[in-house]
Amino acid sequence: MSSSDRVTVEEVMSSPLEMISADATVEEAVQQMRGKEVNALVVRTTPRAIISSTDVLAAVADGRNVSELQVSDIMTTDVETASPDNYMEEVAAMMTTYGVKHLPVVDDDYVGMISSTDVAAYLSK
Repeated sequence: MSSSDRVTVEEVMSSPLEMISADATVEEAVQQMRGKEVNALVVRTTPRAIISSTDVLAAVADGRNVSELQVSDIMTTDVETASPDNYMEEVAAMMTTYGVKHLPVVDDDYVGMISSTDVAAYLSK
């Protein structure tokens, strides 16, 4: 495959990006994920953070009450990110290396989200 045939993250990522505040409840985050049909939200914090359905499931499995938790209680911090210019093969390798299913896409600021579902759909073509 020549570099001119390769697909970049920008061509596949979900945009606009779904975001939530760190002080929102986990229940609010779940409602937003369901309403927007996404499995992860970027949390407006520094350092970069994300809350995913996996984080919520882990909290529930630990017996925690999601209606009493804030996003900041269970979010994943210092998340890895992708560039809009990364090729899909690079992102697949990053997800495997870091053991993640979602990568926020960052240029100067957040521009989108790329998921393992996006990568799998691309690679199955």
